[in-house]
Amino acid sequence: MVDDPGRIWRRAAERRRAGLDGDRIAAAALRLADAEGLAAVSMRRLAAELGAGTMSLYRHVSGRDDVVELIVDAAWGSEPPPAPTGDWRADLRALAGRTRRILLAHPWLAFEAPTRPRFGPNALRQTEASLAIARQADQDIDRAAALLDAVMSFTFGAVQRELAERRAERNSGLTEDEWRRTIGPYLREALAGGDYPHLRARVVDGADPDHAERFAFGLDRVLDGIGAWLAAVRGER
Repeated sequence: MVDDPGRIWRRAAERRRAGLDGDRIAAAALRLADAEGLAAVSMRRLAAELGAGTMSLYRHVSGRDDVVELIVDAAWGSEPPPAPTGDWRADLRALAGRTRRILLAHPWLAFEAPTRPRFGPNALRQTEASLAIARQADQDIDRAAALLDAVMSFTFGAVQRELAERRAERNSGLTEDEWRRTIGPYLREALAGGDYPHLRARVVDGADPDHAERFAFGLDRVLDGIGAWLAAVRGER
């Protein structure tokens, strides 16, 4: 249990000495998490990755919770947040795209990372930039934060679905197309009776967009909704 989540960041200056600094620890832990998931990151595994003794790590971090703080912040700092351009819709789209890229590169962030806000330097910069973008749509800070939350909620949900498909491929050994071919005969039989006309239209006649296309379409509909709401609030027609 972390009794002071900010401790790891206040001690940053202490870690900037020769030997195992915070950046090296974070980089090694990030490699482990990306390869095997956040659960694989233990002090013992991390020490082995660094070629150091487990106890030597405790001169730089107080325990695993500190390591998690470091790697979550490192992951979110892997790509700089977009700067406001004056076009709230384009900027929110860019912000969502950046978030999707980071989550796909570090899947554990979408499922295993702590859900409470993080306050490392990269997280603070990201939050500041995100709010600056959202306030282009509405200067009221609470409404801007709510609009940002709506976009991020859609983004996380869409990416979690995409990552779940990746996991299904790994677990089954079948790609999505291969799985569809295996289920095809049963599905055609189930749909032939006419009990599921809408599902049949979707399966037989519908388009088959990829994850990126589905993400772009859904995000644009979220932004359409925000635009319509803003127009209603401002009394526009």
